[in-house]
Amino acid sequence: MNGTKTIFRREFGAYFNSPIAYIFIIAFLMLNSVLYMTSFFISNMADLRMFFGTLPLTLILFVPAISMRLWAEDKRLGTFELLMTLPVSTREVMLGKYLAAYAFYLVALAGTLPLPLMVMALGNPDVGTMVSGYIGAALVGGLFLAIGTFTSGLVRDQISAVILGVVVCAMIYIAGLSFVAEIGDGWISGLGSFVQKYLGLSAHYNMMQRGVITLGDLAYFLGLSGLFLTLNTVWLEGRKY
Repeated sequence: MNGTKTIFRREFGAYFNSPIAYIFIIAFLMLNSVLYMTSFFISNMADLRMFFGTLPLTLILFVPAISMRLWAEDKRLGTFELLMTLPVSTREVMLGKYLAAYAFYLVALAGTLPLPLMVMALGNPDVGTMVSGYIGAALVGGLFLAIGTFTSGLVRDQISAVILGVVVCAMIYIAGLSFVAEIGDGWISGLGSFVQKYLGLSAHYNMMQRGVITLGDLAYFLGLSGLFLTLNTVWLEGRKY
């Protein structure tokens, strides 16, 4: 795992060597804070349900922007071939890049912690539900980053990586919506419900918003994230030859 640590330090440091990282964090925090505070004053309820409700939608746009450079940048700069010839496995390189992007995302997510502190100061919210919501937010971000890591490996430029990542993340989110499942069931009996349960994100994430964390929901996020990371490794292995 030494190779993973080396790649992690290189990639994580690269995020903060550029002003783009700070611009990203500020934009992420401002957008989510504005969306939440608007709903907070309208509903006049001291909880974070609206924050966690809109978070996946903003992550669809922001997370692919974090992962876009993971492989596409190396291909653009011509360092991809060098990475593939290092005395470390492709899996270690992939994990180092993914974990660096995930750590950066968690830093950005941690910037929203003043929101629950404000809510606790103004009311008496369910702390367990807030903790569950943040666990869900961490898992959604991890899944979207796994998708973004995979899509970044498929293309050579960052703009294409962002667009492809947004499309795939949006499809995963939309597949979990009830009205989409109903449309699918209307075409083929049981198809929409099957896709919603095993591929769609919403049903699994919504349970965590309510403060319920089940093994099935954890298996969904971890399993699907692992699938995209494995596909990324297999694809890159094929690119060596």
